[in-house]
Amino acid sequence: MGMNEALFTFSVRQADSALVLAQRLCEWCGHGPVLEEDIAMSNMGLDLIGQSRGYYSYAANIEGGGRSEDDLAFHRNEREFMNRCLVEQPNGDFGHTMMRSFFYSAFSALQHRELRSSTDETISGVAQKAWKELQYHARHTGQWIVRLGDGTEESHQRIQSSLDELWSFTEELFDTDRIDEQLVSEGIICDIGLLKPEWDVMVNDVLHAAGLVVPPKGYRSKGGMHGVHTEYLGHMLSEMQYLPRAYPDARW
Repeated sequence: MGMNEALFTFSVRQADSALVLAQRLCEWCGHGPVLEEDIAMSNMGLDLIGQSRGYYSYAANIEGGGRSEDDLAFHRNEREFMNRCLVEQPNGDFGHTMMRSFFYSAFSALQHRELRSSTDETISGVAQKAWKELQYHARHTGQWIVRLGDGTEESHQRIQSSLDELWSFTEELFDTDRIDEQLVSEGIICDIGLLKPEWDVMVNDVLHAAGLVVPPKGYRSKGGMHGVHTEYLGHMLSEMQYLPRAYPDARW
């Protein structure tokens, strides 16, 4: 595979995961449990949209086929999306949303910390800003997991159920393929497999403080980065992409 094709695929994968999680978080707008958290989730979603725009714009520039960041975001079907399956899972209750975002934010913060040293100036530039935002996301969501786990009997039971349901999607965060290997060899991206022990420590510290029990290993999700998704992504995209598809020539 040529370097440009590898860079395009990597950038779209990064953008897709950020955009899909952003859409999920912004679904809370006007529905948050308290005003401050309603705003916080929307702001985290906007941070992720900014990250996705950086990667989509770079991908469109690499492709050179006339597509824009909006084309990549709004005019591809679910089998063309390459996000991790974790981020497309439904919001559930507030604790469920915090658990999903914590898992992804902890991973993405570590990844972007390393991507700041990329030999690719665009990727390192996106990573520099994203790393600062994602550190806050991981800290904020982690604090809520501790509060809920160490709260009432009901809040503890609910956040434990969220952990049990979402845990099987976390292994996929560290999946790689030959595209990643090619870019790692050029110093463009980091080997995310090397970040897994640090992620484990970060996550287990929060779960331990919350009094939560990590589920035993069992079924694990995989395939999102190759377009194999859960049933939830297509429904989400049909809502997210409705206006751009209904009015493709509109200018806002």
